[in-house]
Parts: sequence; structure tokens; C-alpha cells
Amino acid sequence: MTTTELIESGTLELYVCGALPQDEAQYVFEEIQKNKDVRSEVQRIENTLMNLSSEAAPALSVMNWTSILNAITRTRTLGKDTSSNTTNWGAITGWAAAIACVGGIFWMLNQNNELENQVTISTEERNMLEEELEASTDMLVANEALLDVIRSKDYKAYTLPGNQAVAPTAYSKVYFNNDTNVAYIDTKGLPEAPEGKVYQVWSLMLEPLTPTSMGLIDDNTLASNGVHKFENLKDAPQAFGITLEPAGGSESPTLSQLYTLGTTAP
Repeated sequence: MTTTELIESGTLELYVCGALPQDEAQYVFEEIQKNKDVRSEVQRIENTLMNLSSEAAPALSVMNWTSILNAITRTRTLGKDTSSNTTNWGAITGWAAAIACVGGIFWMLNQNNELENQVTISTEERNMLEEELEASTDMLVANEALLDVIRSKDYKAYTLPGNQAVAPTAYSKVYFNNDTNVAYIDTKGLPEAPEGKVYQVWSLMLEPLTPTSMGLIDDNTLASNGVHKFENLKDAPQAFGITLEPAGGSESPTLSQLYTLGTTAP
């Protein structure tokens, strides 16, 4: 095959796309090494495809099609009249294959991007499920620990009824260990604290009446869903009370906002 026949045949375009059988590809490679015209034509094809790929989109622009058609038109038989209207079917076939090759590459890239997005979504969903499972496991462990407390003979249960003048339907329950001075308080019977307010727990000695703050009902004392843990009580209380206080708590209870109160006397 002469240089002119090789350039016009469309074989070089197929070579650039890697679509030639191994023996033909080896032949073209050898021609590139020793033939300057073939080498220049291959470089021109590669540059055209690179420009095409850099500007590629779901549909080829008019500019890209013009560039391709111009490249095909320039592939003429050497030494013949370049004004001839003879169609170079070999070059057209080669360019068609090249365009199909580029299109296939971008289709695979799009498919790969879609798969990567799906993998990302699946990973995020898996992470969310793992976090939910971990939170559920922690809650289960906390609930089981709380059940052990409630069922333990070391803890005595006391019901704190609602203050009829402030919150007649409110109530709370205290589980108190007299040996360790640890108390668990179930607050599910309390209405939600208004914005800017917080519930505060008090241990009371009755004679004389001496309130001591045990702490606030907030996230810092939360042991499980609706149950709060209070430790290091100084003395075994004779009563427990819960008041509604400004955010941050108060040094002494606001008796007009006393929600629940109950004694530990049998």
C-alpha cells in the first residue's frame, strides 16, 4: 500500500482509535516511524480528535461537525486536483469510526459517573443506617440499664403528684438509692418546658424546710428517653420537688412554679 493509499483508506483513523487488528496496527506503526507524511497525518488526526473530545457534549456542535468535515475534505489523493468532487469514502469511514470511538468513550465515562454517583449515594445511605443502628443500640443498652435500676431492690420508687394550683395533671417518678445517693427521675409526666425555661430538681429536708438543688433536667443529666440521673446527693432527702425556673436554673426554688412534689416517708 502506497503512502497515498494508506492516508486515503481510513486506516490511520482506525489506528488512532485502536480499532485495527494487531498485524495491521503493527504495519501502520512501522510506516509512522519511517514515513514523514504518514506521521504528520496521524498527528493531524490525533489533534482533531483531541479538540473534538475537549469540546464534546451530548450532541456535537456545528463547529465540531465543520471541523470534522474539513478534515475529511483535506484527505485527498496526493498529486491529483484538489478541486475534485470525488467523495473519499475511505476517509469518511475512518472518521466515522473515530467519531464512534470518541462517542463510545464519552458514553462509558457518563455511565461510570452515574455508577460513581450511585455508589456515593449507597455509601451515604449505608453510613446513615449504621449511625441509626448504633444510636438504637446505645438506646437499647441505656433502656436495659434503666430497667435494671427500676427492678433493683436497692432503688425505691416515689411518685411526685402535680401541684393542683400550677399543673394538676403533671406527675413525675423518682427511683432513689439510699446507699449510693443516686436518683433517677422519670419526667415523662411533665409538660414541655416553655422557651427560656428549664425544670430544676430539688431535694428537701422538711424540718426546717431546706431545699438543695440536685440539678437541671437537661441533656447533661439525660440517662435514657425521658429519664434523668442525679448523683452525689449530700443527704437522703425527705422529699423531692421539681420547679420551672429561668434558663440556667435558680439558687432557690420558685414556689409559685412548683410542678411536682412528693415525700419519701412510707
